[in-house]
Amino acid sequence: MPEFDPKTPSIARVYDYVLGGKDNFAADRELADRLLTLVPLIADLAAENRQFLARAVTWAANQGIRQFIDLGCGLPTAPNTHESAQAVTGDARVVYVDNDPVVISHLRALLAKGNPYVSVLDADVRDVAATLDGVRASLDLSAPVCLALGYLLHFFTADVARDLAARYAAALAPGSCLVLSVLHAGSEAADESLGTYSSQAAPVYSHPLPDIAGFFGPLELVPPGLVGARQWHPGLELSVLPSRDSQVIAGVARKQ
Repeated sequence: MPEFDPKTPSIARVYDYVLGGKDNFAADRELADRLLTLVPLIADLAAENRQFLARAVTWAANQGIRQFIDLGCGLPTAPNTHESAQAVTGDARVVYVDNDPVVISHLRALLAKGNPYVSVLDADVRDVAATLDGVRASLDLSAPVCLALGYLLHFFTADVARDLAARYAAALAPGSCLVLSVLHAGSEAADESLGTYSSQAAPVYSHPLPDIAGFFGPLELVPPGLVGARQWHPGLELSVLPSRDSQVIAGVARKQ
């Protein structure tokens, strides 16, 4: 686990702040407010991603999947993966994976509340072998799993992102599904926004749509395919959002 420094902003805690959470520090709020001034859509995009992940997890649970892995999960912000999965099946097992010390501390607090089906793994998602070894302590990877890579792969170059997704997918049993959401600049204004985010927070790569589709490898995309996050099985509440270019691209694929 990296050493904790409250004076150093964390992307997970910035994300928590823009979603209205309270698990953040002054440095996180300062950076978030600066980003929100420069790129006001950040809060909307974070909310769209969170809503997509909840819908995708709910969909997977309704397909009969009972095991879930949330990689690079960030702080527990509602709706959480375990809440979405366990709303369908009360004994759905969920492993949250992150290596931010504040994230790990708050996730472990969930265990103290007596949810026996939730596990927390302190691991760097870039170390695929170690992460999978840790996951196997809680889940049976010979049975179907829903693996969520939410809002994660845009922090890596396309080659690295493709390799990470492929290596994790290779470990999944047939019947599993891969959930992906990625920031994407579909216009000059959006590209400028991501550039601002990169310079102020952390490097973000705007992958072309063919590259994002390639992150799924040979897995078969389920309808409606690769779309804007708001268009993936949208709920009625999303119909009131203003029309604009999709900047969170999302999809779910099955492993045959």
